[in-house]
Order: sequence, then structure tokens, then C-alpha cells
Amino acid sequence: MSFKGVIFDLDGTLLDTLEDLADAANGMLATHGYPTHAIDAYRYFVGDGMNMLVTRAVPEDQRDDGTLEKCLVTMKREYQRCLNVKTEPYAGIDPMLAELKASQIPLAVLTNKPTPFATQCIERFFPGNLFEQVIGQHDRLPKKPDPAGALRIAAEWGVAPSEIVYVGDTSTDMETAVRAGMLPVGVLWGFRTGEELEQHGAKRLISSPMDLIPVVKQTV
Repeated sequence: MSFKGVIFDLDGTLLDTLEDLADAANGMLATHGYPTHAIDAYRYFVGDGMNMLVTRAVPEDQRDDGTLEKCLVTMKREYQRCLNVKTEPYAGIDPMLAELKASQIPLAVLTNKPTPFATQCIERFFPGNLFEQVIGQHDRLPKKPDPAGALRIAAEWGVAPSEIVYVGDTSTDMETAVRAGMLPVGVLWGFRTGEELEQHGAKRLISSPMDLIPVVKQTV
């Protein structure tokens, strides 16, 4: 018997967005006269929403509310300029999604990326209503690791949370899955380490997208 639904994180799970996010954030920092960061530093800046990305990138002694608000406005402008310039789906994502879709397993995306950016990414790389729901960060729903978004998707599907696989690449994703009562599956091609994922509740780790199929279909 298969699981009855799969929810995916977006950045670091379906799409490699790291360079575009780093370019946008470094552009924001340069605009405001702050030092920039190496691309790899952004592996630990992203994952908890754009506000937190900006907070982590800005120098500690400059993180007053007024400065962060101005930097966030700049960050959104810079990311719109950089959006989907270097971003690509990870190798193997497309055939994995196609096989799940062919098996009539409902798919959704739950991300802390602001909804307008998330929607643009999905429309660019995954057209054709591949996902039944795409939920990004917005004011009406708490961001991950709060399980509200995941539980909303489960309710809309009419599926018990225990029958849903949640797939992500950060501690935030694994904590979301645990709190929602879903199966936490961590991906090893994303922004963080397998050790971090396991420490925060991952029950399975997969090293390639197609490794997800037997997990979902419960053949392993």
C-alpha cells in the first residue's frame, strides 16, 4: 500500500536556488554598504523565510527594525531581478515527479519562500498543474516549522497526516513533518547535512530523487 500524498519543500529540495538567493542577498548588502558573504554561507541563512535570510545576512550590529525593514524591501527587489536566472531543478526531480503523478498520488509544495516568488518558480519549472497546492509564506499562515500549512494540505486532500510523506532538506522541514505527524524524509542533495536532518527527526534519508518512489509506495 502506498502513502496517499507527498508534500515537498521547494528551495534545496526540488530546486537549486542557492546562487540566485546569494546573488540577491549580496546585491542587497552591497546596496546598503555592508560586506557580502560567500555562496556557501547562504546554505545556513536560507530555509526560514526571507525576513530571517535578511536578518542573518546583515551585520549583527545593524539589525534594528528600521534597517531590516529597508533591507527586506531591497532584498525583494534584488531577488525579483535574480529570480530563476541560475536556478534549476535538481537532477532526477522531473522523472520522480512524473512517476508519482502517474501513480495518481497528490503532490503539494509547502515553502517558507514568499508566495509570489514560489508561484513564479513553480510556473517556470513545473508547469501544468503538477502540484495540487502551492503554499508559500504569507501573513495569514505561520511559517514552518509550524505545521499549520502541512495540516491544511492534509485536510484539503482528506488524507490523514500519517499517510503523507513530507520531503525536505533542512531541520525546519523535518520539524514540520514531525509536528504534523507525517513521515519526515530528508534529501541529501540539498543545502544541509544528513546529520542535521536526522537530529531533527528524519526517518528516511535519500540520496537521489528516484529513491523517494519506493518510500512512498512502501516497497522498502
